[in-house]
Amino acid sequence: MPETPGDWRAALRERGYRLTPQRELILAAVDELGHATPDEVLAKVQETASTVNASTVYRTLEVLEELGLVRHAHLSDRAPTYHSVRGHEHFHLICRTCEQVISVDSAEAAPFVEALSTRGFVPDLGHLTVFGRCADCMDAVADPDGGAR
Repeated sequence: MPETPGDWRAALRERGYRLTPQRELILAAVDELGHATPDEVLAKVQETASTVNASTVYRTLEVLEELGLVRHAHLSDRAPTYHSVRGHEHFHLICRTCEQVISVDSAEAAPFVEALSTRGFVPDLGHLTVFGRCADCMDAVADPDGGAR
C-alpha cells in the first residue's frame, strides 16, 4: 500500500498510467476531504481547476481504486464514498439518527475477523459499514429533555 506521494506516482507509471494534474488534484481532494462522494470530490477539485468534469473524476477514482490508492464504501444509499488508504485501515460506523461517520481501526474487529476465519472466510473490512445509533443519539433518546427538569 503506497504511503508517500512518490509511491503513488510510481504506482501510476508502473501500471502504464500517465501522471496528470487532474489525477493529482483528485487524489489530493480525497486525502483532504476524508470521506467523499464523487460529487464532493468534483466540487473540491473545481475550486482550483474548473475545467475538470464529473466523468474525469469518476474515471480517475476507478483508476486510483484499482491501484489501491483509494477505497470506497457505501455509507448511505447515495453514491459510494471514497477515502484514501494512507493512514490506517478502518471500517465505518454510521449513526442513522445524526448521520455521523465514525472510522474504527480494523484491529478493533479482530474477534469478528477471527470468528469469520474459522468459517474459512476473510472479510474485506475496508468495505464494512455498520449502521446503528451513536452514543450521543442514544443519550438523547434516554433523556429527551436533555437533562433539564
